[in-house]
Amino acid sequence: MIKVLFFGQLKEQLGVAGTELFTKPGLTVAKLLEHIIQIHPQWAQHLNNENLLVAVDQVMAKPGTLVSESSEVAFFPPVTGG
Repeated sequence: MIKVLFFGQLKEQLGVAGTELFTKPGLTVAKLLEHIIQIHPQWAQHLNNENLLVAVDQVMAKPGTLVSESSEVAFFPPVTGG
């Protein structure tokens, strides 16, 4: 089971802190995101953001990063500071 977490403004926009998914092995971050949007199409406007950051098992990841069945995947908006 993949544990998916949402942080920052994204958590507020989606109305949830996270979810858990059963998926097939060998999934990439991009395919996982597609899968999440298929299950929750109302989230598409917030998750279809090219600036969205992602970490897999607490390591920054890219769309092609593989996700294992026991991974923790975190999505969060870009962070800006001053």
